[in-house]
This record gives sequence, C-alpha cells and structure tokens, in this order.
Amino acid sequence: MSSGTTESFSLKEKVIIVTGGYGILGKSFSEAIALAGGNVVILGRDEPKGLSAVKDIEAKGGVAFFVQADVMDEDSLKRAKDLILQRFGKISGLVNAAGGNVPEAVLQPEADIFSLSMSGMKKALDLNVWGTLLPTQIFGAELVNEETGSIVNISSVSTVRPLTKVLGYSMAKSAIDAYTKWFAIEVANRHGDKIRVNALVPGFFLTDQNRALLTQPDGSLTPRGQSIIKQTPFKRFGSPDELNGALIWLLSDASKFVTGTNVRVDGGFMSSSGV
Repeated sequence: MSSGTTESFSLKEKVIIVTGGYGILGKSFSEAIALAGGNVVILGRDEPKGLSAVKDIEAKGGVAFFVQADVMDEDSLKRAKDLILQRFGKISGLVNAAGGNVPEAVLQPEADIFSLSMSGMKKALDLNVWGTLLPTQIFGAELVNEETGSIVNISSVSTVRPLTKVLGYSMAKSAIDAYTKWFAIEVANRHGDKIRVNALVPGFFLTDQNRALLTQPDGSLTPRGQSIIKQTPFKRFGSPDELNGALIWLLSDASKFVTGTNVRVDGGFMSSSGV
C-alpha cells in the first residue's frame, strides 16, 4: 500500500465529535478515531462515563475531551460547541451515535396492536431523530470552515427489513435514512464537496439497549436472538470494533467522493433470504 493511500485514511489534526461516545458502540468509535490520529470529543450527559472513556483513550496515547451536553437540548449543544472551539479551534466531523431503542416503544407479541404507547413512540423518535438533527444543526455549520468535513449518522437494518416489537426505533431510523440523503444533497447544493453526509448501518451488535431482547440473563440466546443468528450468514453477532473500519473510512479523506450513502456492516443479514 502506498503512503498516499495510507495517509488518506488518517484523521490526524481532525476534531471529531461523537455523541453518546461512551456507550458500547460509541466508545469503540471514540477509541478508533483516536487511534487513527484524530482528536475525539466525547459528548453526552453522563460525566463519570465520559471522563472514564477519556481516561482510557489518553492511557493509550490518544487525544480525547469530554463535554457534558444533552443531544436534545439546543442550548446545551451551543455551550458545548463554544467549549470545543475554545479547546481545539475547529470541528472537522460529527458522529451521531447517541440513540437506540427505548423499552417504552417495544410492543410484545402478546400485546394488543392497538395499545401502542404513544409516549414511548414519541420518546424513541425524539431520541433518535431530534438527537441527530440538533447536533447536526449546531456542530455541522462549523464543518463549512474545513477543507473536508464529514457527518456520520447511525441507521439500522430495521429500516429495510421490518423487525417485530421495535416499531418506534424502526420508524426513527427510517427517518434518519431519509434525513441523511436529503441533507447530503441540500448541503452539497449550498457548499459543494465541503461536507459529506452518510449513514453507518449496523447489523446486530449486543448493546445495553438490546441485550435483554437478544440474550437471557445466563448469556444464552432468546428466541429472538436465535432467529437473528439463523438469518445472519456469519452465525454470530458483530463485535463493536468491526464497525470501525467503515466509520474511519467515512470520516477520512479516503471517502471524499462519497455522500448520501448507507454503508451496511451486518455479517450478511440483509443479503440473506434465510433459505
């Protein structure tokens, strides 16, 4: 591999914000960004978890900074932006990793289909949709000042292949798909190739939000978990670090001509007919 090719995947001197950057997937994202030479800003509400993630990254020689903020609170995001600019002077990229399923938006098989929790559905939509749009509005404007900037949203295989139980989450991620494409085109119409907008589409990875749906307390699979593994050609769940290659590519200059795209990392789940 030529040095030029290697350099194009580097995040050296880039300042990348990861919302929810201390969760299972978010922390893996943050560590990968630091390993690729980027300055990672971990943003979220939980200060102890955020500072712990920063400490772990710094112990490995990376550069990390925690800012406490709520992705659904515009004022706190504006304060966060000021702190980030004071520390680094710029923002090069954004990973909208905050989000996920919420228990109140889950409909169990035995439940009445007409008993959907409207408050639970709204909570899932707020967290995933507004929790992506607001950070993009606040931080994205700074990317115009960079030679190349990148925004990575988090989608889901449930936007194409409906999954039982998780209607609120599926609707929210479908909205993220629409938003990713719409915003990619509109920002390009106004700012050319300065800002790329894409979505990472994970298959099934065990996280705090889905663990109870997919595994029993003893670690064995639930019937739902068994169905997923059966449908996945690799016959296993993904490991968080297996998303990092696609993420670094989307954040780096190696993807300078890529926008409005969904990049799927699912062990073949979406390609399999199950037959």
